[in-house]
This record gives sequence, C-alpha cells and structure tokens, in this order.
Amino acid sequence: MTLQQLEYLVALDKHRQFAKAAAACNVTQPTLSTMIQRLEEELGVQLFDRQRQPVEPTAIGEKVIEQARRTLGASALIEELIAESRDTLSGDFTLAVLPTIAPYLIPLVLPKWKARFKDLKLEIVELKTSQCLAALQERSIDMAIIASAPEVEGMQYRLLFYEEFLGYVSRNEKIYCSSVVRSSEVDASRLWLLDEGHCFRDQLVRYCQLSASAKRAIRYSEGNLLSFMHLVEGGQGMTFIPKLAERYLGTDQRSLVRPFAIPRPVRAIHLAFRSDFVRTSLLDAFASTICSSVPQDMLQMAPNQALAK
Repeated sequence: MTLQQLEYLVALDKHRQFAKAAAACNVTQPTLSTMIQRLEEELGVQLFDRQRQPVEPTAIGEKVIEQARRTLGASALIEELIAESRDTLSGDFTLAVLPTIAPYLIPLVLPKWKARFKDLKLEIVELKTSQCLAALQERSIDMAIIASAPEVEGMQYRLLFYEEFLGYVSRNEKIYCSSVVRSSEVDASRLWLLDEGHCFRDQLVRYCQLSASAKRAIRYSEGNLLSFMHLVEGGQGMTFIPKLAERYLGTDQRSLVRPFAIPRPVRAIHLAFRSDFVRTSLLDAFASTICSSVPQDMLQMAPNQALAK
C-alpha cells in the first residue's frame, strides 16, 4: 500500500469516474485503474462497485477511503512542518475564495502575491462558503477567504477586513430618488438576489428582514452579481453589491450606487484554515498582503456600521 494508491482512491471517490479521477491525478486512466485494483487485491476486499455508473464505494470502501483521507492529511502535515521549519514560501497551495469576493479582491492583491510568492504554485478556486469549509475538512484546499466565521470543529479564522454592502438601484425605482437605502423601503419583489446558500444573500436577507419567499414575475436562478448589475443598469429593479466592487464602476454606474442608512451593514472577511495548519509564515503573508491591498479604513469597523450576521 502506497500514498499514491490512497491518493488515487480518494480521487475516484471524489469524481466517481475513472477518467475524471485520472485527469485530476495527472495519470492515465489505465494507470489509476490498475493501481486501485492492486490495492483491492492487497487488502482482499472490493472498494468500489464498478457495476454502478457513476461508480460508488462499497460499505468497506467508504471506511477505507475515510482512513485514506486521514493518512494523506497526516502525510501532508509532515511536509508542511518541514516547509515551515525552513521558513520557505514554496510548494503547492490552493486558496478558495467566495464568488462575491474574488472578482473585486483578487485583482487588487494578485500583483503582491506574484511578487511575494515567486516559488509558490498557487491555485485559486471560487467556492461558496459551505463548499470552502467542506474542502478544508477534506484537505483539498489549504485556506479560504470567506465572509463569515461559523463555529465548525477543527476550523480557525483570521479577521482581514470589513466590507460595506451597497445598494445598486435602477433609475426606474422609487428608492433611486433617495440618497440612502433604508431596509424598510426595499421591495423584495423588485430585488435581484443570489440563490440561498450564498452568505452575501443570507446576511442581507436577515439584516433587511426581507421575505425570502417574495414573489417575482421573473425568477433568476444561479445568477451572479455582474448579471444583476447589468439588469439594474438596463432599468430593471435593484440589487446589492460589495464595497470593493465600487472601484470598478464608471461614472454612470456610480450614479446608481446608494449607501445604506446608518447603521450601515458590513460583512467581516476572514481567512479560514484548519486548526492543524502549521504554515504560519504563509498564513501571515497572505493576511498581510490582503490587508495592505484594501482601503485602510476597511480594516476596522466604523461607529456608523453594524455587522450583518
């Protein structure tokens, strides 16, 4: 039994197709299939039911896969300890970022990352909060930039900055004539919102006490902030955007932006990482480059702001 075989085992469980698992491991499908078959022969049990499509782990296979994840995690931890002892910012590193953060933060901080992490093979992936936490627990990512700090066993967080929510209002809306957005004046039936599961949406729904079941003539599922902004610019309804998005807007677009009335809601942006994460030099480097890239008044919450939870 080798670590490589365990890696293939976990990959097949994740992708449930031999071709996709092989591609993820950068090997040919016959190589991956043969290595897993040899592992099954060595253990004397069948780990996957190949009669099903996609393939599924057997009962004993699920237990072996779970132990394989722990073993791979322990192996990775040893490598991280060595790297940290050498105080090097090198190796492979996967960072997940929320889709409501990445388009606005990454362009600001990427030049600093390229200069600071010349020996680091950095992969950035966009995931929702629940996916970030699951990927951290599975050790398929190393850290995540998220907009909450849920109490999850084995997880820790480092606060980075606070970001205001802003209204983005079409000229056809009554609220456009107001200089600020008041929660009581927001018409949920005229509001373009992300799907449930996006903390950006969930925090605003709770803060504004919006009806999650408000009826609309048109439903827009699996939408994104950019699509909603274009709808607003075309005279259709309103939506919300994060403060960092404002810096990318032109003059006409900025005329559609409305701050909230005081207290203005903000979200707390955190770095999330596992409790056993040992590469503190990398953690410090990511945190410092991010904090130095955003406006400095975002590093603390102002008296006229309130945290949207």
